Amino acid sequence: MRLVIRSDAQTVADYIAEYIKERINQFKPTAERPFVIGLPTGSSPILVYKRLVELYNDGKLSFKNVVSFNMDEYVGLPRDHPESYHSFMWHHLLKHIDIPPENVNILDGNVDDLQSECERYETKIQLYGGIELFMGGIGPDGHIAFNEPGSSLQSRTRVKTLAYETILANARFFGGDVTKVPKLALTVGVGTVMNAREVVVIITGANKAIALAKCIEEGVNHMWTVSAIQTHPRSLVVCDDDATLELHVKTVRYFKTIEQVQDEMIGRENLGLYGQVAGPLKYKNVPSGN
Repeated sequence: MRLVIRSDAQTVADYIAEYIKERINQFKPTAERPFVIGLPTGSSPILVYKRLVELYNDGKLSFKNVVSFNMDEYVGLPRDHPESYHSFMWHHLLKHIDIPPENVNILDGNVDDLQSECERYETKIQLYGGIELFMGGIGPDGHIAFNEPGSSLQSRTRVKTLAYETILANARFFGGDVTKVPKLALTVGVGTVMNAREVVVIITGANKAIALAKCIEEGVNHMWTVSAIQTHPRSLVVCDDDATLELHVKTVRYFKTIEQVQDEMIGRENLGLYGQVAGPLKYKNVPSGN
């Protein structure tokens, strides 16, 4: 697992958007071989989406051959409700880019048979060959998607009852009225996210500091479902300084030192997108021996 620390939420968003741009462009997607991406909602990805739109407008990124699968959707909230995740995605990202509408996949929380909808979603992901990159944010209690504390780390897309803390946190989107927040949601499972070939998690703000510490410094625990990414072979967490407040000083120093070595001794030009050495290595700023 890689941890990248940036100064604030904006620099976190810039890093992740640039990373996604490079992943899509290096993948060179086509209609027959699209880049399949998992996308979150909530406050965490808004700045990332804004930057992705800017990259698209600058001609540096196209979503024409990208297929998206969203993480979750409320149950019983009309699709055109301003706080539905369908509305959220079209407002913040989808209507601003060139992704074909038929390539957009969002769970439908208004169908009669919710279980069948969840099974259909999992099947469609598999028909596309799985998800190449799943981006996610977390809640203060460390939940990823709507996989609340206590969720199985092998869970798949399903109906989930929201924790009271999540309902309280989301009340700000419903005029502060907790009675208006849906109590059920459809969500991809922890196992669904972990089956992606890469997972990128956004963690910003002091209110996420305990969750980050649980994710980085403690073991895998179903009470902090984001901690499952410790077992993923290609996972990346990008956080801001405020989110590191509960980490040990030596932990922060360790991850920052890794980047320092890459920048000052190896050189970014010698590294691939995943931080691996790309091509013949010529160290920088290393004094020659006698």
